[in-house]
Order: sequence, then C-alpha cells, then structure tokens
Amino acid sequence: MTDPVTSRALAALKNLFIGDALAMPVHWFYNVHDIDRAFPDGINAFEAPPEFHPTSIMSMHSTRGGGRKRSNGHADREVVGDVILKGKQSFWNRPNVHYHQGMAPGDNTLNAYCALTLMATMAKTNQHYDADAFLDAYIQLMTAEIPAHPDTYAESYHRGFFANLDKGLPPKRCAAVTHDTPSIGGLVTIGPLAIGERLKGRSLAETRSVCRQHLALTHPDESLANVCDAYVELIDALLFRDENTDVQALLLQATRGLSKRDLNKLVESERPARDVIGRVLSPACYISDAWPAVLYLACKHHQDPLTALQINAGVGGDNVHRGAVLGVLLGLINAVVDEGLFARLTAHHTINRAIDELVKSDAPTA
Repeated sequence: MTDPVTSRALAALKNLFIGDALAMPVHWFYNVHDIDRAFPDGINAFEAPPEFHPTSIMSMHSTRGGGRKRSNGHADREVVGDVILKGKQSFWNRPNVHYHQGMAPGDNTLNAYCALTLMATMAKTNQHYDADAFLDAYIQLMTAEIPAHPDTYAESYHRGFFANLDKGLPPKRCAAVTHDTPSIGGLVTIGPLAIGERLKGRSLAETRSVCRQHLALTHPDESLANVCDAYVELIDALLFRDENTDVQALLLQATRGLSKRDLNKLVESERPARDVIGRVLSPACYISDAWPAVLYLACKHHQDPLTALQINAGVGGDNVHRGAVLGVLLGLINAVVDEGLFARLTAHHTINRAIDELVKSDAPTA
C-alpha cells in the first residue's frame, strides 16, 4: 500500500499517457460523424489511426517553421525532414494524411514524449527541473537520426523552435509565436513538472514560477501562462487535499475564460458532451475553450476516469492534448488507473520507470 499522495501522483502520470494514446487515432477530427464512421463502436481502447483523415490540414502547415505555409519567419531549409521528423517530410505534402500516420495502438504522440523526456531529465538532476538539461534532452529527442518517437506530426511550436535553433539562436531564445501559441498542448509537460517538484519539497509558489519559466521556453503567451498558474494550483490542491475536500469546487475555482457559474451550469445540464464541446466550447487547441472543456469533463465524469477519457476522445478536436491534461486531473482526483490499459502502452516499461523515478521518494504531506 502507498500513501494517498503517492497513489494520486502515480495515477495522474499514468493517465496522462493513457489519455494521449486513447485519443490519438481521432486527433483533430472535427466532424464527430467522421469519428463514428471510422470507429462505429467508439474509442474504447487503443486503436491505430486510420489511413484517411477527413479533416487533416497537415499539407497546409509549413515544413520550414511554425504556422501555415507562406508564413513569415521560416528557416532557409526544411525543418521537417532535415532538422526534425527525419524521414517523415514526404507525408506533409499529401491531402488527408493522418497527423499520426503509421502509429500503432498504444503509441504516444510527440508531446507525451516531451513529457517523458522532461521526467527523465528530472531523474538525472537531483530530482529537480533544470531548464538547460531539459532543452538538451528535448533537442536530442527531436533531432535524433534514428527516430526517438513514433510521431509524424510536430505542432507549430516545435517547428518554430527548431527553425530558430537552425538559424543559430541559443535554445533559451528559440520560442516562436504563431496564431496557436496559446494552446492546450503547452500544458502537457506541466503536470509531471508540477507533481515532481511538489513531491520533492519545492513550494507551491516556487513550483508555479518554475512551470511558467518552462512554459515560456516554447509557449511565450501570457494568457496561457495564466491558465498554467491555475493548472499548477489545481494540481497542488488535488494532490494534497484531505478527505473532506469538495473536488468539484476546486475544479470550478480553476476556471479561466468561462465563468465558474457558466461552467457549473454546463456540468449540471443534461446536454451531451458533443454538444457542450462542439457547440458551446470549441474542440480546438486554443486554451480559451480547451481549458474549460477539460474542467467540464473532469467535473462531469471524475467518478469514472476511463469513461471521461473515452468521452474526451469521442468529441474530437485537440483531444490528445486535452486528454493528457484531463488524465492528470482524473488521476489526482481518484488515484485510479486502468492498469491493464496502461500495460498496453507501447512504451509502457520506459514510461513506468520514469514515473517511478519521479515519485519514488517519500512524498510530503502538504
């Protein structure tokens, strides 16, 4: 038996990777009927992505930097293919190619591998975060000649970062700003960072500051940083709560971009999730809607984490990154994880070892 704090931390980190892999096959499907056609029985377990992606616009995205093709600030050579995602550039110029083409059931996407990389660096730096160590490991992950992850797609922030790095900028000044900088994908590495630092005794205020600094390395945006603060505070409150804490009240207090009252009305309503995340809230990556969508799903379905992650996958949009963030919250709330599903993650052994390294020491009680 482990203490409640450790149990919550373990479940949170495991559910991060489950939520990511579960949603991967229908990532950025924006018509839910396309999801139903591709998976008539729903997304109930890990699946491979279909070859045809009906709403893919990967062919419109720049392979020389962040944003879409013909945007400003691109590198002189191909970032995708020459610098990162080596051997994958040919998939970017075809219509309707899945963002995660060729990946297998249980594979994790690139941002989850970034979270895994961050966790591994913390194990090597006295269990604490070191920005230089992370950046070195991040660059190694992304530029490896033999692919160190299975993904085909890199979000705009990755491409902008490596376009700047290729121009000779120092890593700490490579963050690029594009239309989608304030996106939910920026929070995927924050959960492990916040949990790891708090378990190793760093104060909440210091942890919040470290997480902001880490976020700014790739996502320099004040609105996203404000949500990051709320996320870190929520992680802390859920991780160290006592048995009498009102979990739903904590979730509602964390809202940004949608009032607590309006979010509570959505939670209490009988509207289907695809109506809430699709009509009321956008299923896209932008943090203004993606964060309230995470809180809505956590409030509505926190008693059944796997169902919540399955519902998140089934509403489409940026469900992969929502799923990773949602998975952290669900694990903290319930200390429950589907161990059979976790064991079917492709990188299960590596992920499990990294989680154990991050959580292995005795956790504080407050």
